[in-house]
Amino acid sequence: MRIVAIDGPSGVGKSTVGKLVARRLGLPYLDTGAMYRAVGLAARRAGVTLPIADPDAVVTIADRSQVRITGTPDDPRTYLDGEDVSQAIRTPEASKFASAVSAIGGVRRRLAGLQRETALSGGGVLEGRDIGSKVVPETPHKFFLTARPEVRARRRHRELAEKGGAQPYEEVLSELNARDEADSSRAESPLVCTPEHTVVDTSDKSVDEVASEIVAVIDASGATD
Repeated sequence: MRIVAIDGPSGVGKSTVGKLVARRLGLPYLDTGAMYRAVGLAARRAGVTLPIADPDAVVTIADRSQVRITGTPDDPRTYLDGEDVSQAIRTPEASKFASAVSAIGGVRRRLAGLQRETALSGGGVLEGRDIGSKVVPETPHKFFLTARPEVRARRRHRELAEKGGAQPYEEVLSELNARDEADSSRAESPLVCTPEHTVVDTSDKSVDEVASEIVAVIDASGATD
């Protein structure tokens, strides 16, 4: 059973690269970040506002919510209590809520457990912020994607425009920097690049080039688990 961990901040291409790697290796694709977005959506629907004043209430929401992600690279889906929320969790507001709930220790522990169970049940490519450091630290296939902030902001700006939710570039860059700070400084499972991660800078590389680099490293290692 092969488990591939792809970590890194937002805007480095983790999702796109992860899907391509999963397709090439014939593995399930598990978008762990979507799980935090789903809990964020559940919290917002329950009346939680930002900044979060009662983290314990959000932990309760996470514990009661049934979050499931499918493992199909070509058509990843996220379900919240049986509802397909794949599109609803991809708004700028959903990103803010995802970042806020992901900073809560109880939420991270709940979802990390679900992610680990899913990965160990059948392997797959998992992308997020603490996959190689916390969720499945035993896997030998750990990658950390990075890119220059302005490149990441341009990618995110273009993605939002294509989905009809355009924001000013300066606003996108500001939100990206704020999320980086929140992800890196949180007490519970912060965004971290461990010595075991293979670092890949995606700033000036195509998705195909990044995926090919990752697959080549995995094939060269000879390890299957």
